[in-house]
Amino acid sequence: MPNRAQTATLIRGADGGVVKRTTLPGGLRVITEYVPGVRSVALGVWVAAGSRDEPASQMGSAHFLEHLLFKGTESRDAMTISAEIESVGGDLNAFTTKEHTCYHARVLDEHLPMALDVVCDVVLHATLTGDDIEAERSVIFEEIAMYDDEPGELVHDEFALAMFGDSPLGRPILGTVNTITALPQNAIRRFYRKAYTPDRMVISVAGNVDHAQVVRQIREMFADRLEPSVDAAPARPARRRRWKADTVRIVSRATEQAHVMMGTPGLVRGDERRYAVAVLSTALGGGMSSRLFQEVREKRGLAYSVFAYTQSFADAGVFGIYTGCLPSKADTVMDVCVSELQSVARDGLTPEELERAKGQVKGSMVLGQEDPGSRMSRNAKSELSGEPLDDMSRVLDRVDAVTRDDVHAVASDLFTQNFTVAAIGPFDAGHTFSAVG
Repeated sequence: MPNRAQTATLIRGADGGVVKRTTLPGGLRVITEYVPGVRSVALGVWVAAGSRDEPASQMGSAHFLEHLLFKGTESRDAMTISAEIESVGGDLNAFTTKEHTCYHARVLDEHLPMALDVVCDVVLHATLTGDDIEAERSVIFEEIAMYDDEPGELVHDEFALAMFGDSPLGRPILGTVNTITALPQNAIRRFYRKAYTPDRMVISVAGNVDHAQVVRQIREMFADRLEPSVDAAPARPARRRRWKADTVRIVSRATEQAHVMMGTPGLVRGDERRYAVAVLSTALGGGMSSRLFQEVREKRGLAYSVFAYTQSFADAGVFGIYTGCLPSKADTVMDVCVSELQSVARDGLTPEELERAKGQVKGSMVLGQEDPGSRMSRNAKSELSGEPLDDMSRVLDRVDAVTRDDVHAVASDLFTQNFTVAAIGPFDAGHTFSAVG
């Protein structure tokens, strides 16, 4: 841990934009991006603690804690927290993932000091009273019930369980009714003390922002915490694991539409082949011109929705495909999807598919960077993962450099593995899909 602040300029753009990072004593990282020509700022306090950092018996505690931090601090009640941001037209929210939790806001540039004060107060000084914990426990039950009523969402959890088994990556972020019911108040408070330490936090701000001013304010707010924490949880291993997974996981429900996901283990975060995989995923299922959309929906009329996606973690990854279709067509849809994946593994993409997908990937990246919130997220994720932050022009060059051979090689690697399937619909519990059997 540094004993004094260390500041570096990470990117200096041709348009005048600048990305700077200061690491404060104790390991707290502050990263800002000045975006010319905007009058807003997006800020986020990111904590390197998500659902995979929970003990199995306390599943859902990271997400539970995310809710609780908005219930009140030593100086603000729940109404004051939301009213301060909303009274100036800003937005305040949070989310929990498998590997981190983020508390974020967006406001006009003139209100950045206030927004930083509110968000950091929420993260640092939550009271976590017993009454608030019990009141929010009921809210979590409602959220779980709502999620269970949305099979198009629930199938993602079932697919994770099928892919990763009863492991931290396979468990639902929300937890279950049983684990939330049994979760002790002191366990939540203990998770807060152990995981919410400065060395596990990144504060990211993007927009019309002055780096030095942000650092000065954060120094003041964290003044009594800028020392290394002896209780900080150990870093996650950056090695690839083997997961005990099911081939097919069926959730039998009397739904009108079947929700089916299939996929294979993908790339770990930071894999050099990630640009080739982004092109592959886009070409297969990234839009209306993608191969799966054309083959499954346009040519055969088998499904309303079909798309591909990738997800990377510190020590694992997923290449997945989702489709929503009539239950009677689910087997045929799986046959078509597997056939197309095997075709790409065997023959690769056509030159036209390659160029179209590369253009789509680059366009999506650039359009996403028009939003300060996207820049704030990109910078924070890079910092949390330890990956170098590249200038966008360099990222686009890397996408441009992807060749047919690159895509063919990664497709051959991914799609010659066993496929995993999760399905929700009116299927027998023993239903199997012949395409992945």
